[in-house]
Amino acid sequence: MPEPTKKDETPNGHPEESVAPDSNGAPPLPEISLEVSPPPEAVAEGKEPVETDGKKPEPTEPEPLQAVVAQEPSPTENGSNQPQTGGIGVKEQAESGNSTVKEEGPCSPPPPDDDAAATTPSPTPQAEDANSLKKLSIELPNDSVPVPAMGRKDSVWSLGEGQAPEDLEKPIDTPPLSTLLIEKPQSATVPVGGDITFIAKVEAKDLLRKPTIKWFKGKWMDLASKTGKHLQLKETFDRLTKIHTFEMHIIKAKDNYAGNYRCEVNYKDKFDSCSFDLEVKEAEQGSQSIDIRSAFKRSSEGQEDAGELDFSGLLKHRNQREPKQQDETPEVDVWEILKNARPDQYEKIAFMYGITDLRGLLKRMKKIPKEEKKSEAFAKKLEPAYQVDKGGKIRLVVDLADPTVELKWYKNGQEIRPSPNQRKYIFEHKGTQRIMVINNCCMNDDAAYSVAAGDEKCSTELFVKELPVKIVKGIEPVKTTVNERIELECEVSEEGAQVKWMKNGVEVPTGVRSRYRVKSEGTKHYLVIDDASREDTGTYSIMATGGTSEAHVQVDLKPLKVYQDLQDMTVLLGQPLKLHCDIYPGNVPGRWYRNGQLIQPNDHITVIHRNKVHRLEIEASSLHDAGDYVFVPEGYSQSLSCKVHIIDPPRVHLESLNFPDNTVTIVAGNKLRLEIPISGEPAPRVVWMKGERVILDSGHRVRAETFGDQTSLTIDITEREDSGNYKIVLQNEAGEATASVRIKVVDIPDPPEAPLVPVVGGDWCSMTWEPPKYDGGSPILGYFIERKKKQSSRWMRLNFDLIKETSFEPKKMIEGVPYEVRIFAVNAIGVSKPSDPSKAFTPLAVTSEPTMLVVDDVTDTSVTVKWRPPETIGAAGLDGYLVEYCIEGTNDWVVSNSELTEKTRYTINGLTPGSKILVRVKAINAAGASNPRSLQHSILVKEVIEPPKIRIPRHLKQTYTRRVGEAVNLVVPFMGKPRPKVTWLKEGKPIEPTHVNIRNTDCDSIIFIRKAERSHSGKYEMTVQVENHVDTAIIDIQIVDLPGPPQSVIIEDVWGGNVALVWTPPKDNGNAPITGYTIQKADKKTMEWYTCIEHYHRTCITITELVVGNEYFFRIFSENMCGPSETATQTKNSALIVKEGLQVKTHDYNDHDFKEAPKFTQPLINTFAIAGYNATLNCSVRANPRPKVIWMKNKIAIIDDPRYRMFSNQGVCTLEIRKPSPYDGGMYTCKAINDLGEAQVDCKLEVKGGFTFYELMQRGVPLHLIDKYMNDTKIVEQEK
Repeated sequence: MPEPTKKDETPNGHPEESVAPDSNGAPPLPEISLEVSPPPEAVAEGKEPVETDGKKPEPTEPEPLQAVVAQEPSPTENGSNQPQTGGIGVKEQAESGNSTVKEEGPCSPPPPDDDAAATTPSPTPQAEDANSLKKLSIELPNDSVPVPAMGRKDSVWSLGEGQAPEDLEKPIDTPPLSTLLIEKPQSATVPVGGDITFIAKVEAKDLLRKPTIKWFKGKWMDLASKTGKHLQLKETFDRLTKIHTFEMHIIKAKDNYAGNYRCEVNYKDKFDSCSFDLEVKEAEQGSQSIDIRSAFKRSSEGQEDAGELDFSGLLKHRNQREPKQQDETPEVDVWEILKNARPDQYEKIAFMYGITDLRGLLKRMKKIPKEEKKSEAFAKKLEPAYQVDKGGKIRLVVDLADPTVELKWYKNGQEIRPSPNQRKYIFEHKGTQRIMVINNCCMNDDAAYSVAAGDEKCSTELFVKELPVKIVKGIEPVKTTVNERIELECEVSEEGAQVKWMKNGVEVPTGVRSRYRVKSEGTKHYLVIDDASREDTGTYSIMATGGTSEAHVQVDLKPLKVYQDLQDMTVLLGQPLKLHCDIYPGNVPGRWYRNGQLIQPNDHITVIHRNKVHRLEIEASSLHDAGDYVFVPEGYSQSLSCKVHIIDPPRVHLESLNFPDNTVTIVAGNKLRLEIPISGEPAPRVVWMKGERVILDSGHRVRAETFGDQTSLTIDITEREDSGNYKIVLQNEAGEATASVRIKVVDIPDPPEAPLVPVVGGDWCSMTWEPPKYDGGSPILGYFIERKKKQSSRWMRLNFDLIKETSFEPKKMIEGVPYEVRIFAVNAIGVSKPSDPSKAFTPLAVTSEPTMLVVDDVTDTSVTVKWRPPETIGAAGLDGYLVEYCIEGTNDWVVSNSELTEKTRYTINGLTPGSKILVRVKAINAAGASNPRSLQHSILVKEVIEPPKIRIPRHLKQTYTRRVGEAVNLVVPFMGKPRPKVTWLKEGKPIEPTHVNIRNTDCDSIIFIRKAERSHSGKYEMTVQVENHVDTAIIDIQIVDLPGPPQSVIIEDVWGGNVALVWTPPKDNGNAPITGYTIQKADKKTMEWYTCIEHYHRTCITITELVVGNEYFFRIFSENMCGPSETATQTKNSALIVKEGLQVKTHDYNDHDFKEAPKFTQPLINTFAIAGYNATLNCSVRANPRPKVIWMKNKIAIIDDPRYRMFSNQGVCTLEIRKPSPYDGGMYTCKAINDLGEAQVDCKLEVKGGFTFYELMQRGVPLHLIDKYMNDTKIVEQEK
C-alpha cells in the first residue's frame, strides 16, 4: 500500500494556511483543525508533490472534508457521546490562536488546464452508516468567543449543505440501519510502528453466495491493490454461525496512514457501507536546537531509515562536547543557510558543515512547510466540497479581492449563463461576495463547479443526496385457491418512487409474457396475478430504498370429486382400446400411467381432456398395451386405476430368419442354434418334430427349448445325418399354428493329390495338380499353394487370392536350394487339409554375361583382352570362361582356349599380322553357357607405340599429410607402350629401398611406407620413360606429429581475482604450425585441473573470476593439426588470490584421502518391459577415482551395439534399450572398476509382447535365436 502523506504535511509540501486574528482586537478564536482535499487550482499551479520514501504517491481523488472534535466529550443531538465520523468539530489549542487548515491523503495529479479540473466527474454518493452526520456544525465555547464573532457568518466553515448558519442547529435525521453488516469496524488510535486490525462481519443466513467487500482510504483509493508488507486483507467463514468475517490488518503503521477509511459490502441488489477513522500518534519531535550536522551523518546507506535523525548518536556524543569549543566556534543555523541557498549549493553546504547524509537532508528539506502564495483575485475561495439533499437549495459563495473583476461560473467545464425565465440558478452580489444559488437540486446537479476571476480559478464539488423512500403501508398475507385472482397492495412515502417486487428473495419477472403484472397509482403499488396456481405460493416482498415489507401468499387446490371411475377391459390384439373417466373440477389436468410408467401422447396413443372428461384412446392395441392403467389428477394424491388384458392366437415368424426357402446351411462339426420368434397371448405350447420323432428339451446332442417369445433348436455337434426337414407346432387357447425348417449340413473338401513339377528354372518352376475327389457338398472355389525349403519345417503361402486353374508358376526362389510344394482346396465352407508335398526340386540358372570386355594389349601376332566377372553368378557358381574370335567379315567363331580359364585376362596367340578380328567371351557353369560379351569394334593385329603420361590423383596434387606412425600407400597410375621404365628420386637423390618400398607394374607405380617418420617428409619426383619419350611428376609428402609443450609459463601479475600469464611457444611444433593453446587451472588443495579456455592463439592471457582465498597452479598445452601436446608446461609458482586490504594467515592441513573402492548405493531392479517401447535400467555407484562402468548382458560385455545407449552422470549409471524385443530379455550386469577394486550388480529383464518371424529377420536376429524364441513362445501359450 502506498504510504499517504503525513497528517501534518500537505501532499505538495506547501505550508499550512494560517488565518490571522481579527483586526478589531478581539480574543483569538480557538483553532479549528480541518482535513480537506487540495483544491484543484493548487494542483494546477504546478506545485511538486512530496515523495514518501522515494516513491511518488499514486494519484487519487480528493477526500471529503473531515475535522476531529478535540473538546471535552459532551452529549450530541442524537444522544450518543461517541465521535461522529465524517463530521466537523473544533479543537482548542492554548498556545495558538490561529485556525489551521490541513490536507490529508495523496493528491490528484495536476490537470492539463483549468477546464479539465472543472469537469472532474462527481463521485457517486455512497450509503452512510447510522453514525454519519448529514448536517455539520461548529460549537464555540461562550467564554472564549466574543458575541460579535459568534454572530458573523464568516465564522462558520460551510461544507456545502446550502443552509444558513442558523439552520445548523436543527436535529439530524438518523439514516436507516444496515441490512448486511452486523458488526462494523470502529475508529481507533495506534502509535507509530504499531499494528491494528479492523473487523467487519456479515451474516450469511439469507445469502446464496459470498458477498463482495471493498476497503477504501479516503474517497477513492481501493486498498485491494495496495496489499503488501504493511497491509493485509483476510476473509474467513464460520459454518456454524454462518457469518463472514472480513479483516484489514495494518502492520507497522506510519504517521501518514492516519485518515478516514470506508468499508463497502455488496450482494446483488443489497448495499451497505461504514466509515471509520484511524489516528496515528506521532513521536514528539526534538527541540529545534538539535545539531543537524551530527544528526545527518549517514548511519546506514540505502536503508529505509536513511534520512531520519540519529538521536542515539547525538546522545552518545552529547557529553563529550567541550564547552570551550562551543564558546570559541560561533553557532551556525544551517537550516537558515539551506533555506536561503539555491538547490545547486546544497551539496557544497553539506560538505562544508560535515553533513554526509545528503539524501536524508534533502528529504527533510522537502518536509519543511513553505509559504503558499496568496491569491490575488480571491480573498476567500470556494470550499472543496458541498453536500445538499435532493430538492433542497445550495449557496456557493466566493469573496473577491477586487470587486470589479468579472466572474464566470462553470458546471463540468460548461459556462452557466443566467436566464430570466428560469429560477434554477440565481446570482447575487453582496459587497465583495459573489453568490450562486442552485434551487430545487436534483441528481443532475451532482457535478464539479468552478468560478473564474480573470486568470485565476477555484473549483469545488457538489454532492446531491437522495432521500430514502419509506414504506407507509405494507403488503398483507393472502390465502386463496387455484385459478383465483391475487392482488398485493403497498403504499410508499413518495410518488413515482422506484420499488422492486421479490418472491422468495428472487425478483419477480414483469415482462410481456410474464404471469405477473405490476402497476402503480400515485404512492400505491400493486402486484397482480390473474390466474393463480400452486406455484404462486411463497413469500412476496417489496423493496424500497428506505425499507422493505413482505407477506406470505398461500394457494391451495379445490376438493376432487369422481363421477365415473375407470373400468377393467379385455381386448383382442389389434382392436381399439378406449379408457375414460369423469372428475370434478373439470379444469384439472392429469397424467396417465401404465405399469408405473408415464404415458406420453404419440401417433399410437391419444390423450383427450374436455372439461370433466379424461380419455385415453389406442386405435390398434398391441401386447405392450396390456397392464395396469392409472390416472392421477395433477396436484391430488387420489388416483383412478383399471386393468387391461389383451389376447392373441399363436404364430411362427419364419420370415425374420432371412433364409432362402427356409433352408439353414451349417458346417459339419459346428454347433447349430436356430432361434425362431413366436407370438401368442397367452404363451403357446411348442413341439419340435423330425419326421415322426419328437425332439425333447432334455436331449443330449439335439434338444429343443422355448423362452418367452422365441423357440430354439440346438445341435451341439452337427453331422451329415442331421440334414432334413424339421416341423414346429404351436398351440394355445386362441388357436394352433405349424411351420417347417430344412437343415443342410456341409463340410470342407478332401485334399488334392500331390502336385507335379515338370519344369524348373533359375528362380521359378511350373507345377500342376488334379482336383480333389470329394468337394464337401459345395463347389470348389479355388486353391492355395504353399512351398518350403526341404530342410525347413515352415511353409510359406504363395498366393492370397484363390487360383481357379490347376496349374501355377512359383517365383522368387533361391537358386541351389531344394524346395517342396503342396496344395489346399477351398470351397464355401473352408480350406481342406494340405496335399502330400511334391518331390524336391532345386532351381538353377546360368550366369549373366561378363562385363567390361576391353583390349589390354596388341602385338604383331597376339591380342590380349580382359574383362570383369558377371554381375549375377547364381547358385550354380562359375566354372570358367570361354574365349572365341573370328575374322572380320565372317561368322566362323573359333574357340581360342580348349579348356576353361578361371582368369579374367586372356591372350590369343598365333594371329596373322595386319588382320582384323572380333572377340567374345562366355561364362560357363553347371546350368550352361551365358550370353556372350563381344567387343563393339574389330581389333587390328599390329603393335602401336604410346607416349608415357602420368595421371596423378587429385589428392596427390596438393601436399600429402600423414601423422607419425601411420602407413603411407600411394598409387600413381600412368600410361605408355611398350612397358615404360619408372624411376623415383627424393630431393634429387635416389630413394633407399630400406626406408621406402617402391613397386612398379605395367600401368602404375606404388610407393609404400609401413611406419611413417618425420624424416620421410620431402618432395618425391617420379619419371616415366618409353624410348625417347619422358614424363615427370612431383609429390610433396609431409609427416606431422604432436607438438611439444610451451617452453616456459610465467605468472606475470596477480590482482584481485585475476592472474596474468605469459609463455613462450614450443621448440618443437610437430612439423606443423601451432594452431592454439589450452590453458588449465587447479586449486592447490585438490589439484584437479579444469580447462579455462581452449584454442587460444596468443601467448599471453588474463584469467578472471578466481575465488578469493584459493591458491592456483596453471598449465598450458600446445595444439597443432594433430591435436594438443602430450604434456603441458606448469607454472613453477602458485597464485594466491587474497582479498584486498586483508592479510590472510594460511594454515597447513593434511589432505583427506577421498579414495574409495566402487560401491553400489542403489542396485539394479528386476524390470518388465513392453516390446517396441524403450526400457531403461538405473543404478548408482560411489567411488574415487571415477570408476570405469561396463554393462553386460548374460555375462557378455555390450560394446558398440547401436541398440543400447549408456549414460553416467554424477554416479548414476543408466542403460537405455531402444525398442526391445523378447530377444533382448535376460540377465543384465553393471560392473564398476577403479584402481582400488571393483563391484557389480545384476537384474533380470523380461520383455512382454512378441514379434513375427519376418520382424525378427529384419532386426538381424540370428536364425537359431529366432527358432528358440518361437519354441519358447509356443510353450508359454500352451501353458496359458
